[in-house]
Amino acid sequence: MDLGTIIGLLSGTAIIIIGILLSGGDLFWFTQFNALIIVLGGTLAATMVNLPIHAVGNLFAILKNVFTDEVYDYKTTIDEIVLKAEKARKNGLLSLETDLSSIQSVFLRNGLELAINEKESSRLRTFLNLEIDNIAVRHIAGQELFLYMGSYAPAFGMLGTVLGLIVMMNNFAGGGINELNISYSVADKFAELLKGMGTALITTFYGVFFANMVFLPIGGKLKRKSENELMLKNIVLEGIISIHAREHPILIREKLMTFVPRHRRFDSEDSVTEIKKPSSLSGIKDKLEERKEEEREEHKEETDGED
Repeated sequence: MDLGTIIGLLSGTAIIIIGILLSGGDLFWFTQFNALIIVLGGTLAATMVNLPIHAVGNLFAILKNVFTDEVYDYKTTIDEIVLKAEKARKNGLLSLETDLSSIQSVFLRNGLELAINEKESSRLRTFLNLEIDNIAVRHIAGQELFLYMGSYAPAFGMLGTVLGLIVMMNNFAGGGINELNISYSVADKFAELLKGMGTALITTFYGVFFANMVFLPIGGKLKRKSENELMLKNIVLEGIISIHAREHPILIREKLMTFVPRHRRFDSEDSVTEIKKPSSLSGIKDKLEERKEEEREEHKEETDGED
């Protein structure tokens, strides 16, 4: 469960309610069922005109993804890729066939299977990029659904306000369907006019609320989730290509770690991680030079001891 989404929606709604109450308003003023029908019904209808019907039909399935908390552990994925690279480098790509069934990531499993059966790295990259592109297209379809709804909701809120004002003015002028033969004073008519204007503006409130508190934030959330998933897919893609090219596991790790934010690259509990994983090729050379220097000093000490 994505607590951030739930807390954001609840806290945003609560802040608006508190603002209404602190302003001396009555929550009953904002409960207009006809305004809700105009905003939500009109928004959904316009979205159905814009997008294919099956895309709108996936509304609740997409909402389920919004409230599902998915953790993308880039470092664990990189560690798994490096282990496969070490095995492939020692025993060959065919040795990875026995590990395919134990790999949880479908993309990594299918990618390694392609790497085993495909000889050309360029074709392998083309296949994997094609799958990533298709995933991105599906994600964009879900994002567009809520982004379009977020753009339509304020317009239908304004439309509902205009309709309410038209009806109110006609009734106020005596042009309603059921005319009442009652003599109103000017003060009573003015009070009725103000009340009608307040009621008409409720649809604008609903349109702005649903657009900026629900639809647009959900569209943004879907975009963030898509970016995180696609970055993980690109890490796997580069790892598979590197395994196929028989690159050294240390170099593979360093290359893939560039996808990960610096503050998440190393475990805080492991103080020697950074030493084991130098941050560049020059770092690897420096470590080798330091090791050679230590060996020369040890050899010198042994020679001095013999003398």
